[in-house]
Amino acid sequence: MPFIDSKITVPVTPQVKEEIKSALGRMITTLHKSETYLMVGIEDNYDLWLGGKKLDKGAYVAVSLYGSAAAQDYDRLTGQICQLYSDKLGIPGSAIYVTYHPVNDWGWNGANF
Repeated sequence: MPFIDSKITVPVTPQVKEEIKSALGRMITTLHKSETYLMVGIEDNYDLWLGGKKLDKGAYVAVSLYGSAAAQDYDRLTGQICQLYSDKLGIPGSAIYVTYHPVNDWGWNGANF
């Protein structure tokens, strides 16, 4: 039950959104989850500031998942996400924050797990 929510400063075409969504679907296995229930949100043209300065190219990526994963898996996924956003959008890793939110109570289809 993961959800990856991205807030990105640059415009992203529908084709690139689809490519990012697909790549995140493959990457989520790093946290021992599958794409089957992965939800992805991509909000582009988003205003972000870092260190008091507005970012021309930057991203905030929040990864929520039912349960938790090992620290080394989070570290590995952070590297993969930063590489993806660098490759697809030209955003440097130094302008990308990735946070992880393990969740104990997750609802779906009218009930909680």
